Amino acid sequence: MKNIKKFIIATVFTVTSVGSYAGSAPAEDAKHQPEAIAKFSKEVEKYAAKHRANVFIIGRVGRPQEDLPKGVQFTHTALAVYSNITLDSGETTKGYAIYNLYQNQGDLGHSSLVTDYPVDFFWGAHSLKAGIIIPNKEVQAGLLALVNNGGNHVVHNPNYSVLANPFDGQFQNCTEHTLDMLNASIFDTTDREELKWLAKSDFNPQPIKVNRFKLFMGGLFLDEVTTKDHDGTPQTATFTSIARYLEEKQLLEHSVVLYQHDAYKPLL
Repeated sequence: MKNIKKFIIATVFTVTSVGSYAGSAPAEDAKHQPEAIAKFSKEVEKYAAKHRANVFIIGRVGRPQEDLPKGVQFTHTALAVYSNITLDSGETTKGYAIYNLYQNQGDLGHSSLVTDYPVDFFWGAHSLKAGIIIPNKEVQAGLLALVNNGGNHVVHNPNYSVLANPFDGQFQNCTEHTLDMLNASIFDTTDREELKWLAKSDFNPQPIKVNRFKLFMGGLFLDEVTTKDHDGTPQTATFTSIARYLEEKQLLEHSVVLYQHDAYKPLL
């Protein structure tokens, strides 16, 4: 399977694979045919390029929809940036590099920042469905500057919780990291405490209704599941709540859910 993956990436995108993930944790096995993953990944790139997105927010689904809490459409969120990509031959080409926060293999309570490419991104996805949020040009420029200056690393908190509270700096998940990058670019600050204050004053997270006993058992046995940073009902940043946040601030250019064969529907 790994050899097939490398072949597909090399022949369709001609880039070097750095890993594959479902949700925000590693997953080596593809749930779809490699050719279908490659085709869909290209459709996502073409859609973003058609809308002249230099930077956009991308989401994928790593688990069956029926297993997700109400209000959650995507399990992993990242930043896609139109970039110069170095080929195995040493030549460069244009394409989207994806800036992720991923849980560490063997240490799921901590995360690292990993850059990969569309085939990698969708390799372990449960369904070939992508969320696309395109901010306005000013926010895109701010996000690009943030990444180029290493600001995405400055706002990264390696202490991971899947239910991280976006108003509290104790833990961070992939979607909260994306929110922090957005606010860092909008308000021109990478101060973590200030970013939490900005989120609390303006951002509406998604309440998560999860059985308390399941949360308790998860907190006992899984480092990445905790509610220590919450008072009352857990609430967290989601892909859709980020789209609503940008829409409310009149910073959203376009948002959509993209399916195979160029089928799509509005996100909001």
